[in-house]
Amino acid sequence: MPMTNTIFNEREIFEILERTARPPNQRVLEVIQKARGTKGLTLKEVGCLINSGNETLPQLFETAKFIKNQIYGERLVFFAPLYVSSFCVNDCAYCGFHLQNKAPRKKLTLEEIKQQTEILVDMGHKRLLLEFGEDPKNNPIDYVVEVIKTIYATKVGRGEIRRVNVNLAATSIDDYKKLKATGIGTYQLFQETYHYDTYQNLHHGPKADFIRQLTAHDRAFEAGIDDLGIGVLFGLYDWRFEALALVAHAEYLDKTHGVGPHTISVPRFRPAPTVNFRPPWPVSDEDFLKLIAILRLAVPYAGMIISTRETPELRERAFTIGISQTSAGSRTSPGGYGKEKTVAQFNISDGRPLDAVLKSVMEQGLLPSFCTACYRSGRTGDKFMEYAKSGNIQNFCRPNALLTFKEYLEDYADSAIKIKGEQVINQYLSQIPNEIIRARTEEKLKMIESGLRDLYF
Repeated sequence: MPMTNTIFNEREIFEILERTARPPNQRVLEVIQKARGTKGLTLKEVGCLINSGNETLPQLFETAKFIKNQIYGERLVFFAPLYVSSFCVNDCAYCGFHLQNKAPRKKLTLEEIKQQTEILVDMGHKRLLLEFGEDPKNNPIDYVVEVIKTIYATKVGRGEIRRVNVNLAATSIDDYKKLKATGIGTYQLFQETYHYDTYQNLHHGPKADFIRQLTAHDRAFEAGIDDLGIGVLFGLYDWRFEALALVAHAEYLDKTHGVGPHTISVPRFRPAPTVNFRPPWPVSDEDFLKLIAILRLAVPYAGMIISTRETPELRERAFTIGISQTSAGSRTSPGGYGKEKTVAQFNISDGRPLDAVLKSVMEQGLLPSFCTACYRSGRTGDKFMEYAKSGNIQNFCRPNALLTFKEYLEDYADSAIKIKGEQVINQYLSQIPNEIIRARTEEKLKMIESGLRDLYF
């Protein structure tokens, strides 16, 4: 392990897991009870939950649901990934874009970006996550900037993309400054695995630099990007180690910059064409749900993201125990939203279109949201943390979810979804506790019915 790493201590992670092995149920329940205060947990307390037995799972899941509702309420935010370029100079064992894959590569032109964006807008999406392979020649920062500008400039009827989040290879402060200037939302980068030896074995190319990857968020923050996303690709190493290291990374960001991660993503390994890798540490469905719940207790303020890597059935369970953001109707190859078939990064497990997922979510009693208000209102970084850690973010989340879902119903929904959606809106409108905010939300809903768009708190 490199001595220059000050973000987390690998030996300490292992020691905590060893010291907290086989915790008594009473101790586990004490930690779960403490977590209900929504102030997070220490690494040792997280280790206790990681090593807990099945006897306390019901209490763990119930508390994760409680905390998610305390911070973010019933709403579930939707986005779509847009894969922009499959050109990549890295040869990562688990990725469909790996260098040794000889399938033709695809880099979208700006006109193709516009076309893909139009398709996504016509689905009803308002926020995208851009994905680029690492290739300084084919995917330079100036190309990334032009892609983002093109997306923001694309309008289709009353719809447009209002928030562009970016998953881009670790880069320099100067490049992050250019990224910041485009008006991105969250900068997202996964460590993939925090276990140093595993990381070195699986990565070849520039990405093999463990420290470059680990310190990317620090450089992004120095460049002015204060909404940061972290994550792990579960299956590469023991999920217990990875979950504890994720919490340690979140703790470091919060203590060092005063801003913890805006989001934590929990992708599990999925196969892809030409990828022969098989995860040496596969994570069962039950362990996967357990780690999601633990992360919700440990880092209560963070938005938690699940993707279409997972099946509809598992996603539905995850939505109830901590997940607050999800992709839907996804494609994982450049040009994938049209008829073109190119190399995909991984295979998806939930291929349902957006409207089918929305219907399912409403049947669960959740409120779909396409909100993009926070970063456009200056609620980012430490300001967002202030609202999220106190739970006051709900004063914005529920009204803005109602307004953006109303837009979807007016512009994109079929009659069946619209009927159900109006019932959901009325249900949660009545639950806004502040009479003034409730009245203003009702007024804005009527303005949306009359044709106005992009109204938010």
